[in-house]
Formats: sequence, C-alpha cells, structure tokens
Amino acid sequence: MKTHCAAIALATALLTGCGGGGGSTPVVNPVPTQITVDASTVAMADPGSPLPANWQTSSAFMEIFVRSYFDSNGDGIGDFQGVIQKLPYLKALGIKGIWLMPVTASMDHDHGYAVADYRATEPDYGTMADFQALVTAAHAQGIGVINDYVMNHSASQNPFFLNSQSGTQSPWRDWYIWSATQPSGWSIYGNNPWISDNGAWYLGEFSSTMPDWNLTNSAVIAYHQSNMRYWLNMGVDGFRYDAVSNYVKNGANAWLDQPQNYTIANSNRALLDQYRQRYMVCEASGDPVGFAAGSACGSAFAFGHNTDLMNAAQGNLAAIQAVAAYPAQVPATMATFLANHDSGNGQRIYDQLSGNPAQYRLAAATYLLQPGIPFIYYGEEVGMAGGQGLTGDPALRSPMSWTGNVANGGFTTGTPYRALASNVATYNVQAQIADRASIYSFYAAMLGLRNSHPAIAQGSYDFYAVQGAALSFQRNLGSDHVLVVLNYGAAAGTVALSNLPANATLSVLYPGAGPVLPSADGNGQASVSVPAQTVLVIRIN
Repeated sequence: MKTHCAAIALATALLTGCGGGGGSTPVVNPVPTQITVDASTVAMADPGSPLPANWQTSSAFMEIFVRSYFDSNGDGIGDFQGVIQKLPYLKALGIKGIWLMPVTASMDHDHGYAVADYRATEPDYGTMADFQALVTAAHAQGIGVINDYVMNHSASQNPFFLNSQSGTQSPWRDWYIWSATQPSGWSIYGNNPWISDNGAWYLGEFSSTMPDWNLTNSAVIAYHQSNMRYWLNMGVDGFRYDAVSNYVKNGANAWLDQPQNYTIANSNRALLDQYRQRYMVCEASGDPVGFAAGSACGSAFAFGHNTDLMNAAQGNLAAIQAVAAYPAQVPATMATFLANHDSGNGQRIYDQLSGNPAQYRLAAATYLLQPGIPFIYYGEEVGMAGGQGLTGDPALRSPMSWTGNVANGGFTTGTPYRALASNVATYNVQAQIADRASIYSFYAAMLGLRNSHPAIAQGSYDFYAVQGAALSFQRNLGSDHVLVVLNYGAAAGTVALSNLPANATLSVLYPGAGPVLPSADGNGQASVSVPAQTVLVIRIN
C-alpha cells in the first residue's frame, strides 16, 4: 500500500479555510513552478471481505458526518475513534452499513468535499491507522464501511491544481479544465462557473475553491481509480460517488448527465467488481434511475422520491399514489432516503414535519419497508432538528444529540465546534432509547423487521394498492410473506385486501399489541381496520 509523498504533505500544510462562491472571482493561490505529486499507480490487492454475501443489497445504511458524530478526545470535533465507540449503538439499532462523508484531507476542514489529498485522512479525524482501526472494528460488528469519493473536483490548493496553475507548460495543466479566454453563455445552478486566475480561466462549477477535474483525460481517470484501489486495498467496502451527473462538461448547455458520465461510472463499477462484495452508490441527481441501471452505477440515490415520501406522510393523495407505484418502476437497488446533508434535499425531518411524530413514523416506515437500500441520515433516528440559529447546509450538520445536555449534547467533553440541534434537550439518544414510544424505538422496530424478514430486505414488491389515503403492499421471498398497510389519513379506515392465499392466516408483526386479524376467505380476500396515521405489518401464513 503506497503512502502519499512528503511533497503532498508539505503542500497540504499551505491550506486555508474554504472560501465561498463561484463565478468570476479571481483566485490567489501560491503558484509554484512545480510541486512533486504522487500520481503513481496503485495495484489491486483485495484483502477480501468478512461481510455476508449480499450485505450491500439487504442492509440499511447510516450516513455519518464524522466531524459531527462523536468526539473522543474533547477538542470539540468528531473523529474516527468517536465513530468506533458508537459502533455498538449502530449495531443495536440494526444498521449494517455506514457511509462516511469525505474523510480525506481537505481544504475546507469541514464538509470535506474540497479534497486536498486523496491518499491521506483529514487530520482533525485522526491518522490512517485510526481509520483502519475503524474499518476493522466495523467489520467485527458486521457493519460495512463505504467512503465518499469526490471525483468531480478537488480543492484549489490540491497540489495537482497548484501545478496546473503554473501555466500551459505544466504537465498537469490538462488535468483540470482551463480556457485561455473567458467562456460565455455558461450558467450552472445559477452561477457563472468560470474563475479568473493569472490571465486564464478555470472551471469550478460548485465553488472557486473546488476546480473541476478534466475527466476526458484518461490519465485523470487512471489516477482516481488508483486512489480507489488505495482505499479498497485497506478493506473499505465501497464508495458513494459525489456529483456523478456533473462529471463531463461538453459545453455551456451540455454539462449535466453527459454520455461520458455513464461510461466513467461503469468503469468505476467494473473496478469495484474486481473486489469481493464491494458496493457503489451514486449521487446522480439529474438521472438517478438511469445511473442505477446495470450499465452505470448499479445503485443511485432516489432523488425526487424523497419529496414524495415526505408529502405522502402528510396525507397528500397524489404523493401516496406516486410512492405506491415507485418501486415497481425502478431498479430494486435504488438508494432511498428522506433527507441528507444537503439542504437542497430538504431540512431535517423533524423540521419538515413540524415535529409531528405520527407523520414522522409514516415517512420512516414507508422507505424502510418498501424495496430499496435505505440510507438514514445520522440523528434522523432520534428526531434531531436543525442546528440552533443555523441556516443552509450547516443547519443539517450539527453535532449528534447523544444526551440532553444543552451545552454539549453528549457529543464532546469540550466545546462543540458548531451549534447543537435546537431540540437536543428532548430528542436525544439517551432520552429515547429507554422510551418504547420514541422515534428511536420505532426505527429500531422497523429495522428489526427488515433484518429478520428476508421478504422485506430483498423480496418482491407485489399487489400494491391505494384506497383513499391508505397504501397496502406485499413483500415476498421464498416462504416469507409480509403484508404492509399504511394509513396516511387523519381518520381510521377499513382497508380491503386481496390477492392473498386462500384461507391464509394473518398475524400481526407490528405493532406488538396489534389487533386480532381475520383470516382470508377462500378467494384470498380480507379486510382490516387501521387507525389514523399508523402502520400495520402482517405476516401471511
């Protein structure tokens, strides 16, 4: 396993905090004539996998922002050792995979998407040995670890870009997207992505501090795939790929979901397929279903579906219909979610639903019991709200609420680097873990059903039907048959069931003290009464 060279470490020491905004703002960076960089090829050395077969398609994942998860040393910042300490909590909850937001050395020293060194860890989080200890400890708990991989752009103070800045004679110039004149007619997410720099222009679609790699250059692809092997060789179980829809830019009106993006994604997938039991999932907001197909990523986040899930939970009839039909229209490997670290995907669930616990449970039950690979955002399972007094993305990335201590939330023995959730005093792990009626207990129950019933984890999606504000569907695999009924309405209702085995016996799996149910008749029909805003999970015998 190769280590990053001392020159990269020296260049990384120059880093400053992440600036804002894209557009035509000039960038002032140190411009060396040359910095030695490590573009060496990393060969495949698969250590194998201790995880069970198909773990990646039967698991529920937790998305973790290491900086905000748990601080093990009192400096106010979460770290690898903090995540290690919380692995038993994740296992008890029923989590079988974790997605770590970027853990590579960064320029921003916060979210991590401005990558300074692809073969080093963020110093705030710990050493590479700490990271390897995290992977080992997670595997010992039966939990897989996937890393965020940022292939679209680097930090503007990444040594490769610093070399690229030195002029057209630089061997690294074509590793980024440069223009001798200012391109016109461009607008990406409402901003001009071209940045003025030393008499030329480079493309930084998300920020001036995050220049885009030139992914039409095969040497750049080869470099990134060596980086992937670097992490896979140490036992990482796969990657979440950032901004896949944005990889290649073919012009001012051709910068999203270009044909080359699918080819690159498929090439990355082919690399992972050379390793045992690895998983990749793509952030492809422009075409999630297309990238989830077998010819590209194999799995992608279900953007748009998350909005329908939230609206259905609030009783929106059109959204209930959309949620009912979605699994039958898409690959079973769609990565489903309610919200995540990006404010463009909605605020914290608690804030979206104004703290309504019944609607919260309905949203959670729907995506945890339907097909797909669910991704829970850390703190979602205890009803965390956004950060006190914060807006935008930082409001979604507050320290985890472990206790009701309003000074530190049990996150640190020091001073938290960022404001805590506004509801930390009441919605925290310590308060909820002993409360059988809590959001946490509900998530644990739903994950328990998923983990104990193969039909829910990996089964077919059959006979879905919407009656008013109620949705019913069956999940079937082998001899395991489960029926789910969700009443999103504000009034109790009777739901007619069909397509059951003749004279089948129906028994309640959730809630534990649920009603006694009638058997199906000789035509495979029955009816059940479902209270307002509740979920009923039934075993079919």
